[in-house]
Amino acid sequence: MSPGMLKMWISIAGIGLMFLAIITIYVSRYKLKGVLRFVTAVLAYLFMISAGFTLLIVFLT
Repeated sequence: MSPGMLKMWISIAGIGLMFLAIITIYVSRYKLKGVLRFVTAVLAYLFMISAGFTLLIVFLT
């Protein structure tokens, strides 16, 4: 696999993580209550941070 194709697949994974973050943030804010709300919010922000790092690395290389 060429380096360009590998970067493409990594960036698609980063975009997928951002999509998961958006969905879980929505669910945690509007659909859940209590401790489960906090857990899903933390998970969502971890998805967003990892997606940001992934895409930053792809863009800078």
